[in-house]
Amino acid sequence: MKQRIIYGPVPSRRLGRSLGIDIIGPEKTCNFDCVYCQLGCTDKKVSSPKDICGVSTEEVLEGLKDRLKNVKQLDYITFSGTGEPTLNLALGEMIREVKKISNIPVCVITNSSLVSRKDVRDNLAQADLVIATLEAGDDKTFRAINRPAPGIRLDDIIRGLKILGSMGPKLEIVVLFVDSKKDYPTNINEQAVDELIGALKVIDPDVVEVFTVSRPPAESFIIPVSRQRLTRIAQKFDDALGREKVRLVFKGLRRKGTGIKHGNMGNEVYDLLIRRPCTADQISFALEIETTILMGIISDLLEKKEIVEITAENEKYYRAV
Repeated sequence: MKQRIIYGPVPSRRLGRSLGIDIIGPEKTCNFDCVYCQLGCTDKKVSSPKDICGVSTEEVLEGLKDRLKNVKQLDYITFSGTGEPTLNLALGEMIREVKKISNIPVCVITNSSLVSRKDVRDNLAQADLVIATLEAGDDKTFRAINRPAPGIRLDDIIRGLKILGSMGPKLEIVVLFVDSKKDYPTNINEQAVDELIGALKVIDPDVVEVFTVSRPPAESFIIPVSRQRLTRIAQKFDDALGREKVRLVFKGLRRKGTGIKHGNMGNEVYDLLIRRPCTADQISFALEIETTILMGIISDLLEKKEIVEITAENEKYYRAV
C-alpha cells in the first residue's frame, strides 16, 4: 500500500491531537537505530542529509491542504514519521510555507542527532516547538541505546541543543528511560541519571519530560521502567532542575471526538500504523472510527499482510509491514 506524506491525527501524550507530516519515508531512514524505537530496527541507516532523497515542499503543501479540509480542532502539525525529519534540509522552508496556510502551531520531533549543524538549527528555529530526545549524558550509554551512525558525537549534540535553546522556539527535551531483560547498558542507574542531569543543566531547555517505553520496542529485551522507579528518577530531576521544568509522563487521557471526515479509512489506518504501532483502541480514538468498522478494516489489512499483530506488555498492537 502506498503511504501518504500526511497522516493521523495521532493521539499524543505530549501534543494532544497532532497531524503528522512525514518528509523522509517510505522506508525507515534514520541516523540512529534506537533499541526502543516503536518502528523497529532502522531499515536504512544514514550519516547525513546527503544520503536521503526525502519529499519536496510542494508535496507537503499539496497533501496538507487536502487533509486540513477534513480534520478539525488540531493541537499541532508535527514533522515526524518514519525517519529523522532534520535529514531533509528543506524542513525550514516547509515550516514557513505551512504557516502561510494554517494557524496551527508547528512542532518538530527530532532525535537531536544533527543539531550541531547550523543549517539544521536554522531549520528547527522556524518551528513553534521542538521536541528533542536525549537518552544519555555519557558516550557509552548513548552508543548502547541510540546506536548512532558514524560521525555523530554526543558532546556535539549537547552543544547544539544549548545553542538551539536560545534561537526562539520552545525547546522540550524528552528523556525516555529503558530497562532490560538482560545485561545491557541502560540509562536508569545512578551514574547514568547523574550524567543526564549534567547534560540537561548545560542545555537548559524550557521543559524536560521523563517517560518510558509504552509501545513495542525494536529490541525484545528492552522493557519499560517501573512506575515506582520512574517516579524516583523524576524526583531526582525535580531536585536538580526545578519542579516547574520537569514533567513525569504516563499514558495520556482521552479527549472527545471532533468529527473527522474520512476518505479511504483503510488507507488512514495504514498511514497511522506505519509511523506508530497502536492498539485497536488507540486507532479508534485517533481516527474516530467505530470499533465494529475498525475491526473489519484491521481484518482486511491482516489478510492482505499489510499489517501484523504483535503483543507487548500484555496488550495487542498492530504494526504496518
